[in-house]
Amino acid sequence: MASFDFDQAEGLRRMLAGPRPRIVSVLSAAAADDKNAVLVNLAASLVRTGSDVVLFDACQGGRGVSARMDMPQAVTLLEVARHEKPAAQVVQPTQEGFGLAMLSRGPVRTMPTEPLQVRRMNHGFGAIARGTDIVIIDAELGADDGFPLAAMESGEIVVQVSPGAASIKDAYAIVKRLNARLGRRSYGILVTGAGEDEARKVFDNMAQAARRYLAVQLNWLGSVPADEHVKRAARLGRTVVDAFPLAGASVAFRQLAGRFGAANDGTPAPRGARVAGM
Repeated sequence: MASFDFDQAEGLRRMLAGPRPRIVSVLSAAAADDKNAVLVNLAASLVRTGSDVVLFDACQGGRGVSARMDMPQAVTLLEVARHEKPAAQVVQPTQEGFGLAMLSRGPVRTMPTEPLQVRRMNHGFGAIARGTDIVIIDAELGADDGFPLAAMESGEIVVQVSPGAASIKDAYAIVKRLNARLGRRSYGILVTGAGEDEARKVFDNMAQAARRYLAVQLNWLGSVPADEHVKRAARLGRTVVDAFPLAGASVAFRQLAGRFGAANDGTPAPRGARVAGM
């Protein structure tokens, strides 16, 4: 029987110190509003650490993070792959300082299967990634438990979970589906809507079950507490780290971004070069 005595700290170090450009796909078992708030605030917090960030909406159901942002003129990656729109307009700047890009606008019944379009789509995403430090992807699994972009399978994968029983069950199911599709590898766990102690208990229970029944290592990435300031900031059209910098959630997002930002060794990629080579 194989030994699964992995060193968690080493696994986390490898996850957070991956080569640039870093591609982090976030699969959420939390409510859509909570997921979107986490993605936007994390991206904004990473910008404040000096990282160049693109937030990429890869959801195919039309309920991704881009629905929260008012970006009606944004060109989608699918439109570029079909030669319907120019690639130079895929990444749109936001007032929060990060770039926003999207796979599609509205629900997608089927993803392209024609080899040339698939290559164009993957090439286009690669060009976006090469021009930035970190790409955070609002991700979801397809009907076949796969991802729409090849880079998502080889990049880092984070599962967001909240302390409710339904969310924990859904998060574990996501890990189980990923394991069946991708084989044994590690995944990051981000617990939101819970204090540190409760979040640790959620993680410990998930990590123990994943290790015992799936031989999968889960890595603790951190937690973000429930904080009314997040919703208050959203109503103002701002991030909580900007509107209420002393709020508990703001402190948590800065700590989380600091852990990610610290992994970016060397000089950040030049701004404005996100679509180079397209």
